[in-house]
Parts: sequence; C-alpha cells; structure tokens
Amino acid sequence: MNSPTSHYSSYCYALMRIVVGFLFLWHGSQKLFDIPAGMPPGVPPFIIYGAGSIELIGGILVMIGLFTHVAAFIASGEMAVAYWMAHGTKALLPIQNHGELAVLYCFAFLFIAVHGSGTWSVDALRNRHNARV
Repeated sequence: MNSPTSHYSSYCYALMRIVVGFLFLWHGSQKLFDIPAGMPPGVPPFIIYGAGSIELIGGILVMIGLFTHVAAFIASGEMAVAYWMAHGTKALLPIQNHGELAVLYCFAFLFIAVHGSGTWSVDALRNRHNARV
C-alpha cells in the first residue's frame, strides 16, 4: 500500500542529496580556503588537501548530481576513515566520541551511492539527452 506522500519520494530524495552535498562541500571549503572559518593549527596536510579535496569536489558532484554513484561512494569511504582516525579510537559510541556527524555523512553518502542521482540532477539530464540521440 502506498502512502499519500509516496508521490513525492523522488523529490524528497533529490532535496536530501542536494542538501547533503551542499553541507559537505563547506567542510572542504573550510579546509582548502579557510572559508567560512579556518582549520585549527596543526592539522596535517593530508587532511587539508586530501580530505578537503574529496569534500569540496565530492560535495559539489553529489549536490549537482554528476557522477553521483562514484562521488558519493568515495565520500562515504572518506567519512568512514575520518571516523576511525579521529573518533573511533576515543570511545566506543559516536555519542561519546563526537563522531555522530561522520557516521551520518558516511551512511548518507552510502545510501546516495547505491541509490544514484535521481531526479533534479545532471546525470538525469545526461541520460535523457543520450536516450534521445
């Protein structure tokens, strides 16, 4: 049985993908460009340039829905690594080790990687154009 709101599920998914990508790109912007605020001193260069690049580029790609499967899968993996490097060694539960955001991003991106870009995406436009050609 379908819910009365099931008609809107593709649009809600697109909004979630866009918002998650938008929020994620700012983590990369913070690392790479000190916008909106800089990173604390002493952050290793591989975090700034490696993670920052994944977050900025991956966030933009997920937000606009281009190469979404791959971009979201890489972002999910980066968040899994970030969790275990920065949080998982401090305490068992994310509520204790302050890793909740990394876990949420990890699984949101994993869901997006499996689900794909959906509607309102560059991938959908490309597929529609290729179907006509």
